[in-house]
Amino acid sequence: MSDDRSNQERPRGWWERFTQSLRGNVEDQDTLLELVREAGERQIIDAEAARMVDGIFRMGELTVRDVMIPRPQMEVIELDMPLAEIVARVSEVGHSRFPVVGDDRDDVRGILLAKDLLRGCRGDMPTPRLTELLRPATFIPESKHLDHLLYEFRTGRHHMAVVVDEYGGVAGLITIEDVLEIIVGEIEDEYDIDEDVMIAPREDGDFLVNALIPLEEFNAHFVAHLADGHADTLGGWVATRLGHVPRMGEVIEEGNLRLEVLRADRKRVQILRVTPPPPSRSASQPETAPQESA
Repeated sequence: MSDDRSNQERPRGWWERFTQSLRGNVEDQDTLLELVREAGERQIIDAEAARMVDGIFRMGELTVRDVMIPRPQMEVIELDMPLAEIVARVSEVGHSRFPVVGDDRDDVRGILLAKDLLRGCRGDMPTPRLTELLRPATFIPESKHLDHLLYEFRTGRHHMAVVVDEYGGVAGLITIEDVLEIIVGEIEDEYDIDEDVMIAPREDGDFLVNALIPLEEFNAHFVAHLADGHADTLGGWVATRLGHVPRMGEVIEEGNLRLEVLRADRKRVQILRVTPPPPSRSASQPETAPQESA
């Protein structure tokens, strides 16, 4: 009986402290956040909701510099690229928005939306110039706090901003997805696999491969012969083969395998798509011996 009474008193005691904090009796933000975390641990509120509240508090502390995509990792379209090459690039990378640059990455001329490109390339319309498809770029300082940026994204109805440093140079870019992931956690896409999964088959016959897979394990699975005296993992082999930190969209043809970099950061490749050779006719449809004539 006493245990039941104490269990009933705990939520009520927590709730009283929480409601008092909303009336201005909380000493600081850390105390309020501690109450929310405690509520999540006690399952008084959903644990995921408590984690999201924690992310909301963090947004007021983080700046654009903390979460932006660094300049070297920006996927950009060059202003003088032929339209057919731009279409192929957009299809290959799969992003919905691209900064378009002129002389260099400091010379951002605008933002190209994939949907605008598709509309402009309709067969019943004259081929447009790239400059006709661009939307104005939004520039923000890398010191801007994320909560202020989210408000600007919402009110300005744009989803990407170019980040500039104190000297006016381009430091990187940031999207509304980068900001929202602080609250809801990483937004996974079709190319995400669990960290402990090394090889994940896809319905189209390709494989998503974790770049940390040991070369020996990769070779055994794909009956391959990748070797490098300085690399132990597939990611290390790819970096050595390319001669630089792999970039998203880069492709290596090795023997009868095709390896495409699907995800990479400024330090290493993370996920690759591996396309094995199509099955031979002998393996998929064994030939039958000809029938003898009667």
